[in-house]
This record gives sequence, C-alpha cells and structure tokens, in this order.
Amino acid sequence: MRIVIVTVGSRGDVAPYTGPALRLKEAGHEVVVSAQADFADMIGELGLGYRTMPGDTRALLESAEGREWSRNGTKLSSLKAQLDISKKLMDSVADGVLAAAEGADVLLLQRGALINGYLAGKALGIPTAALELFPGVPTAEFGLTGLGGKDLGRWGNWLLPRLALRVPTPIDGALKAFCARIGLPPMGIGRTRRMMFADQDYPVLHGFSRHVVPRPADWPRGTDVVGYWWPERPPGWTAPAELVDFIQAGPPPVFLGFGSMAPGEGERLSEVVTETVRRTGVRAVVQAGWSGLTATGDDVMCVESVPHDWLFPRMAAVVHHCGAGTTGAGVRAGVPVVPTPVLADQPFWANRLAKIGVSPGSVPFAELAAEPLAELVTKAVSDPAYRERAQSLAAKVRDEDGAAAVLRLVERIGG
Repeated sequence: MRIVIVTVGSRGDVAPYTGPALRLKEAGHEVVVSAQADFADMIGELGLGYRTMPGDTRALLESAEGREWSRNGTKLSSLKAQLDISKKLMDSVADGVLAAAEGADVLLLQRGALINGYLAGKALGIPTAALELFPGVPTAEFGLTGLGGKDLGRWGNWLLPRLALRVPTPIDGALKAFCARIGLPPMGIGRTRRMMFADQDYPVLHGFSRHVVPRPADWPRGTDVVGYWWPERPPGWTAPAELVDFIQAGPPPVFLGFGSMAPGEGERLSEVVTETVRRTGVRAVVQAGWSGLTATGDDVMCVESVPHDWLFPRMAAVVHHCGAGTTGAGVRAGVPVVPTPVLADQPFWANRLAKIGVSPGSVPFAELAAEPLAELVTKAVSDPAYRERAQSLAAKVRDEDGAAAVLRLVERIGG
C-alpha cells in the first residue's frame, strides 16, 4: 500500500511522524510524507518519499499575527490572530492535501491537515485517520487542549466544544470552496468536525502515553491513546565531539531551548537565559531554535539541532516550551522539566507535567524572566524527587509502542 502522512507546521509537527513512517516502510509499505519545504531534507535522509506541502509556518510565526499569538498565548485576545493565521494556511493546505492524496491508499492526517484531508478522503474514496499529538477530541475530563486545556468543570468542558462548533468562522468560506472543488456539499469547519465526531468508529490515534494523559472514558470507540511516536535520527548521525567533551567535563548540564517558538525574540531570550544560568550556577546547553537563542558564560555551550533522544538523558533538567514532541522527549529521558509554554496545547502539557510530579512548575513565555525561571531550575535540579518520579515514568513510557498501533491501524483500514 501507498501510505501518505500529511502534516503542516513546525519541526515538532513533522519529526514525531518519522518513527511510524519508518515502521510502516519496514513492514513493506510505500510511505510518503507531505510536509513544508523546510523538512524535505530531513524526510529524504530517512529514505522516505516526499511531497511538498505549500506554505511557510516559520514566516507565519514571524508575521505580525504570529507575534501577537505568541505574545498572548491562549488568551481570548489571541483568537483573532490564530484565525488569521489559519485562514492564510487554508488555501495552501487544500492544494497540498489534494497533491498528497494522488495515488494514496491511506491518508494519515496531522491536525493542520485534518479537516481538508478528511474531506478529500470522503470525496476520493480514500480511507483516512487522524494522528494527533495532543488530545484532539472533546471530553468532559479536561478543557480544549488547543486553548491550553483550562478546566471549566465537567459540564463546561463538555459544552464549550459543542457550542464552538456551531459558531461560524472566517475559515468556513475557504473550506466551502474546497468542498465545491472536490464535489462535496459545502461544509464549514464546525459541520465537518461534527460529522467526524458523530462517527464513533472514525480512527483517531493519539501519540502520547496513557501514563501522561489517560484515555478519557467518554471518547468515541475509534479514539485511543497509543504511546509516543519517537522521531528517527538522521542516518549516520554522531554527536559533535565538542558537545560530548563539554557534557563530560563536569556535572550534567541543564538544557534550555524554545524550539520553533518566538522567532525574532532571540536577543531578549538570550539575556534571560544568560542571567538564569548565572543565578543558578548550573552548566547549560542552549539550543538556538527559530529565535536564534544564544547565551554566554564559561559553563555554557550553544548548539543548533541535536536529537533530543541523545541529548536529554544526559541533562540534569530540561527547560523548553512544552510542545508535544519536546514534552515526549523529556518524559522519555527521565529528567525533570521546567516548561515555558507559549500557546496552543503547550500550557496543557506544562500543567500535566506538574500534576504527575516531574516538574516543579512553569513560567508562561509571556512572563518569562530570569528570577522565576532560575527559581524553578534550582528546584528541578536540587530536589531528587523530581528525577525519581521522572525516571519511574520514563520506564513505563519506553515500554509502549505507539508506532505499532499505527501499523495495525493502516493494515486494518487499508486492506
């Protein structure tokens, strides 16, 4: 079978799918990943097929709307910026999904491509499934994860998503035009999502651990939590000798990085990180990410991209934005975490890590400063209870095989 994985977004929206993709390839399937051009090399190096998904997420995050979204996070004041960004993505996603679907036997859809991919599958007779990196189906057990997961109580958690799906959005026009293009009745976002949720057996797999977020009891039959999908390292990758030497030259360092968040804020972040390291007296590995983050000091090393599955287990603690993939890497490594959540699902993961006892708490990115960050880093590295709980959780998480669940699903729906 030709399996096409369609994903839109930053590295954290692409890398986790490389693990299931290679598992599918090893099982004899032809696997193609459709993603934006920034990730073509990463996908090609792994020997996977590649199709271009139009659009540039980095440029959108660097735009005025993107900066407003980062600044306001999950506040209602950022909703317009989110919708503006989504509207800009919609047309390019529509084109990319149709190109990706050509010749596909199964479409596996990340959140950014889910609505268009689901409708394209209906029109073209191609089985589809959702592969979610954070809880993507409403539940009474917690709030909407994409808006930070704020708990409104069981009744509020249940009601709000259903009300939201009845509200027209600026994106509906583009989606209705897409429906007309593929021969379907015109449908907006809300109607499409309601149709998905009404199908109790529509497959929605979540690539995180039940030990981090148990499967809610009120989810539909086809919706499950299957375990993390681990990114694959580039073939032949070896750790830079300079980095290895730095790590071995003293006590385990603390990792600090913000991934694809906060492009253009490198100067401010660099000052915060440098002062945090000075206040705590820790050694540090600082990752540039899209912000161009740097830091200075005798016990600081700055790096570009280093696989988290190699780096994190060698750290005393990790400080990051709490994107789904980075959260999973920290959990797998068995090290304490200090989150600095920015937007979308990141506050949800930050709260979850504190609840299960592997984090002393978080500093929202909009409030990021050296004093509160240094206080949390000190707690994370000085209290052994955080590491003990993190290592216990890691042992359970490593026993799960999320990629195997994707393979089983594909062979069931694509047969």
